Amino acid sequence: MADWIYVLDPRRDTLDGEPCDKESIRQLAEEEPELEFWLSRRSRMRPGDRLWFFFTRPEPAVAAVAGVDEEPRKDHEDPDVPYLVAATLLTEATKALHRDPVGREDLGLGQVRSVQKVKPEALPVLLARAGL
Repeated sequence: MADWIYVLDPRRDTLDGEPCDKESIRQLAEEEPELEFWLSRRSRMRPGDRLWFFFTRPEPAVAAVAGVDEEPRKDHEDPDVPYLVAATLLTEATKALHRDPVGREDLGLGQVRSVQKVKPEALPVLLARAGL
């Protein structure tokens, strides 16, 4: 199992045209947890991996988590979206992170890329705050 930071910028990232902020993801975790997220390039994600959602605004922090359901695949229907990954938001863990997000300093992040592996020293903090 691998853990990945997945960066969302609520100013430009959307789900079905709606802003992709902490509150909308928490609500989706309760109402429609099965989603597909786009990737700019293929990663080595596998079913069972976790995606930790790092929101860049208003305060940079991880405030949601999902389990990867399938390996990333090409999106043949939308040429603007190179790859998709199916994931299911973990409802209770996402609610816990929404209440007590993990800030950038606890993650040991330098430059934030769209998708990157979680640093080993940050994983215990993420798991504890998510109640996993």
